[in-house]
This record gives sequence, C-alpha cells and structure tokens, in this order.
Amino acid sequence: MLIRETGAQLMVMDGDVPAIETGAPDFQPSDQRWTPVRVNGVLHDGDSVELGGAKLVAHLTPGHTKGCTTWTTQVRDGNGTLNVVIDCSASVIPAYRLVNDPTYPQVVQDFEKTFRVLKSLPCEVFLNAHGNSYGLEEKYAKRKTSPENPFIDPAGYRAYVADGS
Repeated sequence: MLIRETGAQLMVMDGDVPAIETGAPDFQPSDQRWTPVRVNGVLHDGDSVELGGAKLVAHLTPGHTKGCTTWTTQVRDGNGTLNVVIDCSASVIPAYRLVNDPTYPQVVQDFEKTFRVLKSLPCEVFLNAHGNSYGLEEKYAKRKTSPENPFIDPAGYRAYVADGS
C-alpha cells in the first residue's frame, strides 16, 4: 500500500528479495504471508542510499531474515555529529530452528556475523524496526519532560548487543 500510495521505490538486501517478491518466508515453516512486492533495487552489504539529503549505509545483519539490513547514518546535533544505528532485528523468533534446519543451514553463523557487525558499529542513537527493542515509548515520553535527549543512548545500544550475543 505504501508503494502504491507514494510511488516509493523498494530496495532490499539481496538475501530477502525472494521472500519479498513471493510474499512468503523462504525459510522456517510459517503460515505468515503478505502481498508480494516487486523489488526495484537489490542492495549488497556496504551499499549506500541517499534519501532526503541523508546518506544511509546498508549493513547485512542476517539471521532474523537472510537479508536483514541494519542501517547507519550520521545526524547533526548542535555542533556535533551523532552516529545512528537502525537495527533490523537480532531476535530469534521462537519458531526458528537453529540446529539442522535444511531451509537455512547457516542460520547460527549468520547470527554470529550479525553480532560481530553490531559490536563494530559506533552508535550514539539506537533505533530498531521494533520499538520495544530500544524503549521507544519510554524514550518518547521522557523526551517530553527531560532536557536531555533520551534517544542519545550509546549504553542502551551496547546493552542490547551484549544481551543478544
């Protein structure tokens, strides 16, 4: 619907193209389905995309999906620059099989890669595809009453990564 309503282009990491274009997960048994969407651009690890004057860098962080993409960018804050990490998701869905899954035999190695990448990224502002992963509601509420920006949270990012690794 978003693409239809806005004319947006869909760019996806190469590992997720089959799932996006077929409308079904390409590993793990699942009854989850969605409307198939044509991918306009295939991304690879390290590719960058410019959007509204911002440069975003795509980092392959597989495991949650084969092409799970974590984005990094920098934003100006006063006289300084902050490193932003928008994590795809490092969560293991309860239905996943991590051992002997013929549909995704390298899933454990992919999660290991993801945590190596996440540990290597400088981060002052941590965002995620799932708001509960970084305390979105709490930070938003605190932002209304605090002179400090709760979204600047390098310790929260390090804790998130350490908790998952």
